[in-house]
Amino acid sequence: MLTPAQLLKGYARGVFPMAESAHDPRLYWYDPPLRGILPVGRVHASRSLLRDLRKGGWSAHLDGDFDAVVGACADRETTWINAPLMGLYHQLHGAGHAHALEIRHEGVFAGGIFGVTLGAAFFGESMVSARTNGSRMALLWMSSHLARCGFTLFDTQFLTPHLARMGGREIPREHYHRLLANALARRADLMAHPLPSGDQLWQEITQTS
Repeated sequence: MLTPAQLLKGYARGVFPMAESAHDPRLYWYDPPLRGILPVGRVHASRSLLRDLRKGGWSAHLDGDFDAVVGACADRETTWINAPLMGLYHQLHGAGHAHALEIRHEGVFAGGIFGVTLGAAFFGESMVSARTNGSRMALLWMSSHLARCGFTLFDTQFLTPHLARMGGREIPREHYHRLLANALARRADLMAHPLPSGDQLWQEITQTS
């Protein structure tokens, strides 16, 4: 059985675990030749997404209900998050190495993202959208907050079309390992600063774009 300490050692070496399905208790280590990353503090926001943010009603909440966000990410027809992984993430959260950002619209759950932190690296594990733009808002808020808290690496493991539209790109394994080593040599704390309001996030994005 994989332990939380072994899981963190794997992340530090540049590998990550996945299950083949929710019903398969086994975990497999992955080290893809191309790694997906997002720019810290510079995720691309489309005009329609910014208009939606400007309309108001959006808010972000960090670690309000970690297990609920992880459960929502795993609640889909096909998932790589099995029960052993959920247990490991729960333990890492208790140790301060895993966090979940929840997005609400008019007070109702709209989406979220969770991941693991080590040094100045954030390993994004999964995200979920319960309404239009829910996961996109989660990426905007998380990217902004990572920059504010001193993180230098936003790892997405793989690159999807959704992530590519928001500024994600693929880099070779060797390049990723150099960025990882740099991030692990630094200190960052996701709880160091409060999350911005929707208006503050909109102003931050529009003033720097």
